[in-house]
Amino acid sequence: MPVLVTPRLLLLPLSRALLEARLRQDTFTLSCAAPDGPLEVTFPAEWPGDPLPSFPGKLARLSAQQQEVGGSFVAVTRQTPTAVGQLGVKGSPTADGVQEIGYGFNPAVWGQGYATEAVAALAGHLLAEPGIRAVSAQTAVTNVASARVLAKTGFVQTGTAWDEEDGDLLVWQRRG
Repeated sequence: MPVLVTPRLLLLPLSRALLEARLRQDTFTLSCAAPDGPLEVTFPAEWPGDPLPSFPGKLARLSAQQQEVGGSFVAVTRQTPTAVGQLGVKGSPTADGVQEIGYGFNPAVWGQGYATEAVAALAGHLLAEPGIRAVSAQTAVTNVASARVLAKTGFVQTGTAWDEEDGDLLVWQRRG
């Protein structure tokens, strides 16, 4: 899986080693493969936030040969290599080529544009993949900041949905 590069971030593949390290401890440093060679990345206790309960399942689904969770990335600041978010695909694309994504960032970096940078890079990467015609995402109606991220990155609201955990949702889509 490639490393995606933005002006301020590296989007590093979510690896087996990273999942294992986070499940062992809250705060840690890990050497991660980056475009210019190994990079020592700091993972604060607030990372990855809400996705943490899914880590044991992600780890269990990796085969013995797999070292990365396909389609999942860790957002790492380039200046001071620190994990500030996580994003990636949710399931497989639909039969008509729509790939859903999800993302979350540490509260300490909210409002700094990192989510916008990362979501734009991920959507662009996915739309360049064969068979992907559109990228979709859902946001809670009350999550105005997340809706702004999607609007800034070329997504348009296409409908509404409902989720037991988040309640009323806005459905967004960006076409290639």
